[in-house]
Amino acid sequence: MKDMRPAGRMWHLYKMGGLTPALTSMFDAQSAQQMAFIRSMLKEQRKDSLFEIPLHAMEIVVFDLETTGFSPYNGDEIISFGAVSVIGGEVQTQDTFYKMVNPKRKIPDEIVKLTGITNEMAGDAPDLIGVLSDFLEFVQQKILVAHAIGHDKSFLNSALWRTSKVSLSHRVLDIMMIAKWLMPKRKNLGLDSLLHAYGIPVTGRHHALEDALMTAQLWSRFMEEIRARDVDTLGDLYALLSHH
Repeated sequence: MKDMRPAGRMWHLYKMGGLTPALTSMFDAQSAQQMAFIRSMLKEQRKDSLFEIPLHAMEIVVFDLETTGFSPYNGDEIISFGAVSVIGGEVQTQDTFYKMVNPKRKIPDEIVKLTGITNEMAGDAPDLIGVLSDFLEFVQQKILVAHAIGHDKSFLNSALWRTSKVSLSHRVLDIMMIAKWLMPKRKNLGLDSLLHAYGIPVTGRHHALEDALMTAQLWSRFMEEIRARDVDTLGDLYALLSHH
């Protein structure tokens, strides 16, 4: 029988997951549970190869983050997550995720104006580790898609490392890179420009869920063009994008 007194519980958690969850458990059992979940999700992620998945049946999550700035390693924080599931080219508008995060710092005035998220709203929101855990539960093993995903990926990696000492292991696709491949002569690959080019109504920019939904509609349109070029699997798509 395991010794579940504080010292015994800490030793058990140390053996299972290392020092970080063990130390965290001494202060907050819920955070330790969320950390363990995050670590297990990331560990499982790449056990199965996804390259042979046909694009018409591929399950993805299109997501967007709102943040206090552009530097996750210099004090900027995530303030909201937005995401929507897509199967093939079909946006699952009933299957969405949206949560705000308490950044534990003041949100700059220009970000408040841009996103509509006030310091009062964020102050009432859950802590990062809880929302991150919920987001990964929504994503499961699906491929992550975003526009200019480098920004979002760096914030996700920073958040994962600070809360759980792991890095993102999900496969990712960048809408901007796909646009560059489909339209090599197009100079402006910004989200607003692409939405306008495809006649997709702008419902509310700089709101994480609205941006994710609009980006998902772009993905849907791109899928039609990709399949018209006889690109059938995720592996085929990655191979083509690697040249761009």
